[in-house]
Amino acid sequence: MNIGILLIMIIGGVAGIFSTLYLTVSIPVVLGWKIYRRFAKGIPLTK
Repeated sequence: MNIGILLIMIIGGVAGIFSTLYLTVSIPVVLGWKIYRRFAKGIPLTK
C-alpha cells in the first residue's frame, strides 16, 4: 500500500478511537454530576 494512504488510515483510526473514548467517558460523568447536584443542592436536572 501507499505510505500516504496508510498514514491517513492510522490518523483517522486514532481520531475515531479518541472521540469514541471521550464520548463514552464524558456522557456518564456529566449525567452523574447533574444527579449529584440534584440531590446535594436541589438544582433541577435541566439547568
